[in-house]
Amino acid sequence: MDLVARLITAQPELTPIQAGIVVAAEQNIARDSRTLARLLGLAHALVLRELNVLLQSDDVLELVKRDDRTLRTYYKPGKSAERHRDINLATEH
Repeated sequence: MDLVARLITAQPELTPIQAGIVVAAEQNIARDSRTLARLLGLAHALVLRELNVLLQSDDVLELVKRDDRTLRTYYKPGKSAERHRDINLATEH
């Protein structure tokens, strides 16, 4: 949660859920929407909504595949993910 808070501080345009998705992808905690929703105790639809915003903006995440039936979405850190890693590393104590 500390990494999520740091990312939100550095990029206040991200929602807490979006920051959680980015951190989870970078830390290899969850690379699909269903797993992340379960880990955070959130509705899958809510995670999908925030994930789709990230997938459409700024190369933060890259779509790997999407299950047409369940909408489970697999993703990985995108090209601009290095910027987020730099933010996280620069603020570690």
